[in-house]
Amino acid sequence: MKDQAMRVILTGGGTGGHIYPAVAIGQAIQKEWPETEFLYMGTRAGLENKIIPSTNFPMAVIDVEGWQRKWSLQALKAGGKAVGAFFAARKIIRDFAPQLVIGTGGYVCLPVVWAAAHLGITTLLHEQNALPGLTNRFLSSRVDRVLLTFAEAKQYFPAKVQDRLFVTGLPVRPAILEVKREEGLHYFGFSPEKLTLVGVGGSRGAKSINRAMLAVCRKFAEDPRVQIVHLTGQTDFQEFQEELQSAGINWGNNGNVIIKPYLHEMEYALACADLCVARCGAAFLAEMTAKGIPGILIPYPYATENHQEYNARALVEQGAAELMLDRELTGAGLLQKVDGILFEREKRVKMAQKSQLAGKIDALEKIKQIIKEYS
Repeated sequence: MKDQAMRVILTGGGTGGHIYPAVAIGQAIQKEWPETEFLYMGTRAGLENKIIPSTNFPMAVIDVEGWQRKWSLQALKAGGKAVGAFFAARKIIRDFAPQLVIGTGGYVCLPVVWAAAHLGITTLLHEQNALPGLTNRFLSSRVDRVLLTFAEAKQYFPAKVQDRLFVTGLPVRPAILEVKREEGLHYFGFSPEKLTLVGVGGSRGAKSINRAMLAVCRKFAEDPRVQIVHLTGQTDFQEFQEELQSAGINWGNNGNVIIKPYLHEMEYALACADLCVARCGAAFLAEMTAKGIPGILIPYPYATENHQEYNARALVEQGAAELMLDRELTGAGLLQKVDGILFEREKRVKMAQKSQLAGKIDALEKIKQIIKEYS
């Protein structure tokens, strides 16, 4: 790669959980080998169509959609599209002539990576979750390497591909690692003498988490030991702030409770967090553990194949987090969990150490080393 301009295709789509790792890997390659030419392959309907233009990676689109996991007219239609997408991807790949294709999951990954493997091009997959997606499980026997975030994912792949599996971790944005605790505290106007609780309801919100966090905010609104940042999501923000106001809590200006619908600069919240209450998407957990933060994890109950619970349990088994199932989540129950971690210093410190051990801050370096094998 150092001596010639390489061409690399990145693919992965549908959700940010598939797209951002592909972008992070692409940007790491670009930094290491600046002459590399890229093409991102996605769909017109997926979130990649909004994210990728801001990265300056050229993009090609193919027509493919996800399919229901049962026999239906939609599944039949999606299967037909997948076949057509395979041939469309094959033509794009032959025209671009890449030396390497990297897929990060999602239904767009299937025809692209399959077509590349069929053409004899070196192919890598990255699997973000502890329970691998169907696409990556299917493709694993056709690619050269499968890169894993969780070692626990190995058991779900066929025996014949075990020698292709490598635990690298999930790449996190450099800003996550670079922002210091003091900078995070300054960003929010917080005190270095207090413990910081960060709640994350998701970009669109999570009503169950928000309801439980209302009880937490009410309890600690004037507690001199604690400061809280809670991200409600856009949908529930108005209702959440009205609930706090009705309880007499000045949520935006008392230096103790800060409520926002969303936070683009998540690195500042994680820099000063002593405990997180959150869903269990792989990207967020990678960031949380990279900073060595213990978590109270509440898996999204409708995630595909319940993969968020598998992610959470992997960290629970390592001692880095505690689990609360969504159906069991209450304000009183969450308060008990928060009390039992935040104010039990020995337990909190031990969980933080376990979280840091679970974090893979060298994920990009490991991925680059594997890429170098094919340069």
